[in-house]
Amino acid sequence: MTKKKTAIINVSLIVALLVVLYIMEHILPSTAMIFTVLKKGAIYALVAVSMNLLNGFTGLFSLGQAGFMLLGAYTYGILTIPVDQREFVYQYFDGGIVQFAVPMWVALIAAGVVAAVFAYLIGLPVLRLKSDYLAIATLGFAEIIRAVFQWDKIGPLTNGSNLLRSYPTFKSVIFPFVVSGICIALIVMLINSTYGRAFKAIRDDEIAAEAMGINLAHHKRMAFTISSFFAGISGALLAMYQTTIQASMFKSAMTYEILLIVVIGGIGSVTGSCISSFLFIIFSEWILRFLDNDTYIGSFHVPLLRSGFRKVVFSFIIMIIVLFFRQGIMGTKEFSVQGIINFFTGKSRKKKAVKGGDSNE
Repeated sequence: MTKKKTAIINVSLIVALLVVLYIMEHILPSTAMIFTVLKKGAIYALVAVSMNLLNGFTGLFSLGQAGFMLLGAYTYGILTIPVDQREFVYQYFDGGIVQFAVPMWVALIAAGVVAAVFAYLIGLPVLRLKSDYLAIATLGFAEIIRAVFQWDKIGPLTNGSNLLRSYPTFKSVIFPFVVSGICIALIVMLINSTYGRAFKAIRDDEIAAEAMGINLAHHKRMAFTISSFFAGISGALLAMYQTTIQASMFKSAMTYEILLIVVIGGIGSVTGSCISSFLFIIFSEWILRFLDNDTYIGSFHVPLLRSGFRKVVFSFIIMIIVLFFRQGIMGTKEFSVQGIINFFTGKSRKKKAVKGGDSNE
């Protein structure tokens, strides 16, 4: 199959997906659980792919995604709250110090830029570290930035430990899909470029990459900054989905969830991260939700089913996946139309070969 035909098929599938989402929005009630899964899954897919760019394709073990999402979420909220609503939102800080509002798309890009700027500045000293030390340093940054944003001294900007609200949000499930889709497409283009090949070379062998003329410090900072840019945008999307922002939301547990999604999907697979994002949300937010409810069969109380048991079962499922699928769902492979065609045509050829062998006998 030629690249032109593959591109046409991919575009057709994307259009078909958007049409299906549009029809679903007009058929199903807006409170249907499927929309929660789709919206949150699309947001987590973007942040998981951005983390995979750093951890999977560049080999840098970073745990600062929650901090960059926080920066993106607060940037978006601060810049888009209407001026006439700031007095009510910043009620303890005399309306705050920002007295203007920008369009939603401008704030969305600004969310990524602010996260990228912080990543670049932090990366100058931090990226000299390797492995676990880098992970600890970036995790420390995320925790520090969360504590700082709750500090009342900068409350006129961040509203302290109070909620940010009244900013523009989205209602349509198509919006997060379009934004995440565009961002993921840009990441894929980067991975397939000469810079992406340099990232993979650094991941495989830093000494060999440097011997080939790759500037390690420059490319590491680039990967770290670009990954943080898209994490900032996903933070803004999450803020729009949640309708309110509070720094306490962006705990280290959020980073661990994202890392878990990357590992389950396959470190080094973009489509694996996307698939595992939706699977993670489906199981944690929907399918296993009944395990948190007290259940009676007649007068018999079913043991174990109570608040918190869902997390236990979910953790057990994750342990099984990690033990028996160590490379994740996709490993380093990518889900594609061509791959499906090759899979089925390969099977059919094997069947023909087997039949031919039997007839000869």
